[in-house]
Amino acid sequence: MAIFKGAGVAIVTPFRESGDVNYDVLARMIDFQIENGTDAIIICGTTGESSTLSHEEHDECIRFTVEHVAGRVPVVAGTGSNCTAEAVRLSVHAEQSGADALLCVTPYYNKASQKGLIEYYTEIANSVSIPIIMYNVPSRTGCNILPETAVRLAKTVPNIVAIKEASGNISQVAKLASLANGCIDIYSGNDDQIVPLMSLGGIGVISVLSNVAPKLTHDMAAAYLEGDLKTAMDLQLQSIPLINALFSDVNPIPVKTAMNQMGWNVGGLRSPLCEMDEDKAQILKSQLQAMHLM
Repeated sequence: MAIFKGAGVAIVTPFRESGDVNYDVLARMIDFQIENGTDAIIICGTTGESSTLSHEEHDECIRFTVEHVAGRVPVVAGTGSNCTAEAVRLSVHAEQSGADALLCVTPYYNKASQKGLIEYYTEIANSVSIPIIMYNVPSRTGCNILPETAVRLAKTVPNIVAIKEASGNISQVAKLASLANGCIDIYSGNDDQIVPLMSLGGIGVISVLSNVAPKLTHDMAAAYLEGDLKTAMDLQLQSIPLINALFSDVNPIPVKTAMNQMGWNVGGLRSPLCEMDEDKAQILKSQLQAMHLM
């Protein structure tokens, strides 16, 4: 059974002016997402600035999210690392905190071989009993999960059940879907490829766009799952200018800027991320206005 179908939000981590995590705003964001149809909350992913959270903050963000969601939708915790032992520690803690599933990115910087990836994911999976979504994002990690590797893991490790595909390579996704023949659930990791990836058998998206447009993103995926391909395609195409603006700088710089423009007060970014250029921020604001989101 799938962890979720439809649109899961890769939720941002809001900060106070002091730099601490703002749990009051995080609670309001979670409620807003669920009220607007979001099908899962993904906490402490790339968009949540997980790489600059302390171990204590990472653990607490997961615990808080599970507690606040209170079973309304699945909670997927980001627990990947460039250190396998740390990924195991994070994963065990997330399971103990009540997370429904884990999102484990490939080891970044290390550039693991395919053999190394198999060992990495197998060790994490053997440390927990909850399902795991592998996260393939070569542009950020320098490491690509080949289709053959993903299928081998899905067929030999019982709780590796899905992959978030953010390679941007539709041909690779097509090969993965063909080799898998249904043995692994595929989620889009790119908002501009939700419908294209679902046309190859994907069951949804783990989305940055959902932070600012949860209903639109949910409706797009839901329409496709319900067989209303025209509506899904129309929503995908309508959202492309906003998606382009949301990725006009390094994620999550634009999406946090957009949320602040919308009045969410999610705070700033942790170094080495920095504020986006004003001209890009103005384009982003105009796209939010065009979509009637502010």
